[in-house]
This record gives sequence, C-alpha cells and structure tokens, in this order.
Amino acid sequence: MITISLAFHRIRKELSVICSASESAAVAHVLLEHITGYDRAARLTRGDDVLNAAQTKALEGALVRLLTGEPIQYITGEQWFMGRPFYVTSDVLIPRPETEELVQWVLSEWKQRNNISILDIGTGSGCIPITLQLSMPGSQVFSLDVSEKALLVAAQNASRQEANVNFVCGDFLDGQVKERLGMHDVIISNPPYIPYSDKDLLDKNVGAFEPGVALFVPDDDPLLFYRHIASFSQTQLKDGGAVYCELNQDLAQATADLFEGLGFIATMKQDIFGNDRMLRASKK
Repeated sequence: MITISLAFHRIRKELSVICSASESAAVAHVLLEHITGYDRAARLTRGDDVLNAAQTKALEGALVRLLTGEPIQYITGEQWFMGRPFYVTSDVLIPRPETEELVQWVLSEWKQRNNISILDIGTGSGCIPITLQLSMPGSQVFSLDVSEKALLVAAQNASRQEANVNFVCGDFLDGQVKERLGMHDVIISNPPYIPYSDKDLLDKNVGAFEPGVALFVPDDDPLLFYRHIASFSQTQLKDGGAVYCELNQDLAQATADLFEGLGFIATMKQDIFGNDRMLRASKK
C-alpha cells in the first residue's frame, strides 16, 4: 500500500534519472491528479489517503512508460491549450505554447470580423481549428489532415468542445486534394518542418514518441510544405486575407523569402523566448 504523499515522492525519485527536479515534480502532480481525481490543493489535505488497487496499478504502469521517455500527455490522454483540455494520443502532436501564440496572433487580427472562412492545414488534435471556431463562432472552419487516426482524435475533441469544424482527410501535397479545399480568408498551419537528419537532436520524448508524419520533412527539401502552402494561397487566399504559419526558427528567413518571392508581404513574429517562430503572409 502507498499513500498519495509517498506516491508523489516515489514518482519524483524514479524520474530523477531522466529529468530535472522541477520537471519530475510537475509530472508527479499531473499524474497523481489523473490517477486520484484530486487537484493539487486537495492532495495536500489528503496526502495520507492510500491508493486503491486500481490506482496503484495505474501508477505502476505509468512509471514504466514514463521511464522510457514517453510524454505524460500520452499517458493521461490530455493536454491543455488556451484554457481548454484536449484529448491526445500518440497519433497527434502534443499542443505547445508556441502554437498558442500563433492562434493568439490570428485572433488579435480577425476576432472582430464576421463570417470569415478559415482553413487549417495539418489538423492533429484539432487544437487550432477548434479554438478558432469557438473564439469566432460566426466563422466557417475547415481542417485537413493526411492521418485518419488524427482526424478521429480531432473529431472527438470537437464533439467534447461543441465546436463546428469541417474535417477533411487528404494529403495537402496532392493537387487533387487542394482542388477541393476552396477559398479562404485565413489559412493557418503548423506544418512538418524538421529535417530528418535533425531527429537525433530532438528530445527523446519528441523524436521517439510523437508522430513523424507531423514532424519531419526531407533533408533536401525542408521548405516543402511552406512552398505548397504559399503556392496554394496565391489562388485560394481571398483578397484581404492572410496566411499564418508556425516556423522552424533556423529556416525562418528562408521561409519568409519564399513567400516574398511568390508575391506576398511576409512578416515574422518572435515567440516569448525571442525566436522567429511565426509568419504572416498577405498578398501585395
């Protein structure tokens, strides 16, 4: 038998071999809230409560997975994004703060407008299109992904959040798929942008567990998706519209130059850490 308090200290101790003290404490809090249903304040007053058999089994299983480097979000099946909980599995990327900044940029420029059409390229968990639709209820939102499994996750999130998003399964690199996507005021994407050769440079919990199809591009064509997005937007972006993309900071200027070369006005934006991580492109 193990109490909630002892479980917290055990998690921290076992994870100390793979992460810092602050990271292990953060994971311990998330995991114990998931297992017990008690938030941090409640656990402080119930630290002597003993975990039942099912909770103990869940703890043991989670520790085994965590020690392989698997992200806590895949174990709990949840990640928060802009104040909302999103269901996640290993079929989708884990939503990140940088993507919140991209969505906030769009909202700062479009939230007061009515009846706009938005296309999200690369649905994943659905955090981008769902957040935009809920923040702009009068908008029409379409979201494309090549992965049927990712779209099932996104559809579940849309249902839970009561968001009206039109999901489309297809490969954006396929010209016939593009022909079905229509014209839009806002085109937004967090596309794959990491060269395959950089995989070993990533944290293990990213490179070994998150879906490669959403992360990696060929070494000899790292701007593959940006080129297709820019080309598509030349004809499918409505007058006065804008394209918003998350960037590989090492290729930010090259991406901006690509859009500029195709007739757009490109503006880069830094994230909270001072890195060039976002781009807006509008027609000249």
